[in-house]
Amino acid sequence: MDLRIFTEPQQGASYDTLLRVARAAEDLDYSAFFRSDHYLSMGDADGLPGPTDAWITLAGIARETSRIRLGTLMSAATFRLPGVLAIQVAQVDQMSGGRIELGLGAGWYEAEHTAYGIPFPQAKIGRLEEQLAIVTGLWNTPLGETFDFDGRYYTLRDSPALPKPAQAHVPILIGGGGPSRTPALAARFADEFNLPFLSVEDSAAQIARVRAAVAEAGRKPSELVYSSALVVCVGKDDAEVARRAEAIGRSVEDLKANGVAGTPDEAAEKLARYAEIGSERIYLQVLDLDDLDHLALIAERVRPQLG
Repeated sequence: MDLRIFTEPQQGASYDTLLRVARAAEDLDYSAFFRSDHYLSMGDADGLPGPTDAWITLAGIARETSRIRLGTLMSAATFRLPGVLAIQVAQVDQMSGGRIELGLGAGWYEAEHTAYGIPFPQAKIGRLEEQLAIVTGLWNTPLGETFDFDGRYYTLRDSPALPKPAQAHVPILIGGGGPSRTPALAARFADEFNLPFLSVEDSAAQIARVRAAVAEAGRKPSELVYSSALVVCVGKDDAEVARRAEAIGRSVEDLKANGVAGTPDEAAEKLARYAEIGSERIYLQVLDLDDLDHLALIAERVRPQLG
């Protein structure tokens, strides 16, 4: 099983903090450092020192790391025009030497749109579908040719479709629990399907729906990577688990029920259950970004048990 580090900077993190976490993840041989794409804190967090932009952050980290893959889980289609997003991601991919992955979602957190004057349309899935078509279409247009698009929400004319990413193909991540439209989008565009904070049972059901949609679209279901995002809280003993749970304002019972929590053996057992239903990759949602020993413990005591 592939383990990746996933952060939620809107809850309160500076660029320097995120860089430290990304460097630690690279040094500990996690395969990727991902971050959310939000501009407003959630729950009781004060969000200090304030939001960081996902793609500006990843551009900086791209120049300060060398091996680890970088991406968003998920960028909001409401935040950026698709042509601009294609340019941003392609440029950061060039800056990283070809280590970028794009997770793109419809956008859902209305309060952050209101707080920063970002339009929050009601018809979000249709816009997401067109954004996916435009971003991938721009990247796939051969050099010297132009790209046109006539959609309900976006129109492009005579686009030079530049710049190109460093990678021949930037992996596209789509995720969610929607029963029909989300699997259909994944079947059309995704290289990876992410199951965000779902139980083992709900994850298994959604993987089955996505695999069926992929097959119906004429692709092999095995072409997609199936992944899960889960909050993590691991300690070498019960006292350390309790301390880490308190630091992020969660109960141990809740974390064990809805995330990956407990001793290294308990965490490995929980991850094995996700592996059994077809989840090949786990994005570990790390909420205390100052606790780098947490990342080291998981790398040293949990990961070796996963094969």
